[in-house]
Amino acid sequence: QVQLVESGGGSVQAGGSLRLSCAASEYTYTYSSACMAWFRQAPGKEREGVAVIYRGGGDTYYADSVKGRFTISQDNAKNTLYLQMNSLKPEDTAVYYCAAADRNPPWWLARSPGFYNYWGQGTQVTVSS
Repeated sequence: QVQLVESGGGSVQAGGSLRLSCAASEYTYTYSSACMAWFRQAPGKEREGVAVIYRGGGDTYYADSVKGRFTISQDNAKNTLYLQMNSLKPEDTAVYYCAAADRNPPWWLARSPGFYNYWGQGTQVTVSS
């Protein structure tokens, strides 16, 4: 059974940090997660790809809005994906989702929600000014 469970969201003041975690079932992590990503969706806005990691080679891609502030990483021993978020801004406020694709997307589709097969339930991040 494919399962992704996010945690680590919360409320923080601008300039603060949070680390999101996405725990995957062993089956998901081993067979259904060639590529994993973090997306976010703010009220009234489309879902946006924030950070992507190609798990095999470790290549990463980031939205321009988070480059230099966010870092995506993986811990294969724990079947877990992370998103370290530093220097948070009020505009980072959103529900953050973990997603997995069972095949690697071409890089120009890596931040497109439609490419991903599996999604977590989301975790709220609120940044106050």
